[in-house]
Amino acid sequence: MQVLVTGGAGFVGSHLADGLIKQGHDVILIDNLQTGNKANVNPRALFYRMDITDRAGLAQVFARNEIQAVFHLASRINVRESMVEPVDYADVNVTASLALIELAKAAQVESFIFTSTGGAIYGEGQQADNSARAFTEEDPARPRSHYAVNKLAVENHLQIYAETYGFPSLALRFANVYGPRQNPQGYAGVISIFAQAMTRGEEVEIYGDGSQARDFCYVSDIVEACLTALKLRSTGAYNLGSGQPTSITQIFRTMAALAKYHRSPKHVERPQGEVNMYCLNSAKAQRDWGWTLRVDLEQGLTNVLQSFKQA
Repeated sequence: MQVLVTGGAGFVGSHLADGLIKQGHDVILIDNLQTGNKANVNPRALFYRMDITDRAGLAQVFARNEIQAVFHLASRINVRESMVEPVDYADVNVTASLALIELAKAAQVESFIFTSTGGAIYGEGQQADNSARAFTEEDPARPRSHYAVNKLAVENHLQIYAETYGFPSLALRFANVYGPRQNPQGYAGVISIFAQAMTRGEEVEIYGDGSQARDFCYVSDIVEACLTALKLRSTGAYNLGSGQPTSITQIFRTMAALAKYHRSPKHVERPQGEVNMYCLNSAKAQRDWGWTLRVDLEQGLTNVLQSFKQA
């Protein structure tokens, strides 16, 4: 199968491309390399350096190839940035996504898989007693940032395309994905940011008091879910997470112990638009795909630290 991956030089996209190629697929990658890295690109993939907003360029990619499936990962993902640049975020995350969907529809692709967000789309997951409520796909979306609204908008558009045209689409609601190749200069990769600082002996910054908790999922487990979803031609929305929230303070302490890092963190002001706690119930993926996490958090953190030591 010929598969297009947008954001294919990025963290998750490049790991996904490797997995697709191992399964024998012909892979086409699109990435503008603003946050992606050309070094991540598998040499067996066909690579286009292109922005997702380049409609004419995208049309040429579809015209020159016989694309049968699309993984749409390219987007702007900084929650804080989206709160001050809502128009620019909508242009990239919504309008450009619609243009891509139109091209995929015209090409009659067999599967269009959109990477959404489980970490921002549901809103606050902390209950009155400070415990965590694991969100299911049936829970209402209560986005608290423009970034999350963008992702929900594309999901809603895909539902309309499915109902109106029978367009075969799937939304994967990722937890906080981490692992090797994650950009430590980026926004979402708190683990890679910590890993780089610790391996260099530099100061680590924590937003707020560090009590905010996230659901962390290792990249190889996410790739396995993506490949299974493509194989089974799944549709609708699926959560992909561990179901367990881990505080940023706990991440820091575990990584510090593993890295033998002894400096205290610096606490800085938390930005607007972020939830305090969330975790995802992935029972649907387990039921339909037999998907479970294979890499536990400590092993995953060890892998990330090792990758930075070797860099």
